[in-house]
Amino acid sequence: MSMIETMEAEGGEAVSLHQRILSDISEKILSGAWAPGHRIPFEHELTTEYNCSRMTVNKALSQLAKAGLIERRRRSGSFVRQPQSQAAVLELHDIRIEVEALGLPYRYERLARLKRRSSADDRALLGLSAPGLVLSLECLHFAGQRPFAHEQRLINLAAVAEAGEEEFLGIAPGPWLIGRVPWSQAEHRIRATAADDHVADALDIETGAPCLVVERRTWSAEHPVTHVRFIYPAESHTLVARFTPSQG
Repeated sequence: MSMIETMEAEGGEAVSLHQRILSDISEKILSGAWAPGHRIPFEHELTTEYNCSRMTVNKALSQLAKAGLIERRRRSGSFVRQPQSQAAVLELHDIRIEVEALGLPYRYERLARLKRRSSADDRALLGLSAPGLVLSLECLHFAGQRPFAHEQRLINLAAVAEAGEEEFLGIAPGPWLIGRVPWSQAEHRIRATAADDHVADALDIETGAPCLVVERRTWSAEHPVTHVRFIYPAESHTLVARFTPSQG
């Protein structure tokens, strides 16, 4: 290899460029000079800056990712990792609050909206006993520039007829529903999954990457209102449950 892979530190100690790259980037992150979400220079930029091989740079970035300091995204590069979000399992939380608790700006985007006759799968998800109209929504929630959660939602229009006229362009369906329909019962299901191509593209992660799925159904009296599926990149989200001993 023609490139110099070591440098002489003060006192004459030989320090590998791999260690120097690790040290320099770690110091910028831990000092706050590079804030969460900051893009790390691309590999070819670091190769030029440190006059080293692409393999050396890749090794350093891989080690930083394993340590949890950065994340490497498909097509986008490497970024300083965001603090991990926490959400209470037994609450109907607003994703905006989750994001703002991280000190990051929140943004919402509606990806798709379709009013249709319910399918058998729709009725199973909502717990409907008879066919009817539903509203299907696909949404994306952002923390800063990064996709934070992918939302897939069904709304039972027999229970919330006015949702059929709402475009959900300026407001996410979750807070919209909470502000209009008093819910009396909720059910959460939590599971792990691997991102399929569609979800991976929306969340800017690798296909097959581990994700956390939170599914929720709510009722108003005896009427099913909505079924929603939130999909989070697994490394960025934690669910928390606080409870007391049974009094039985």
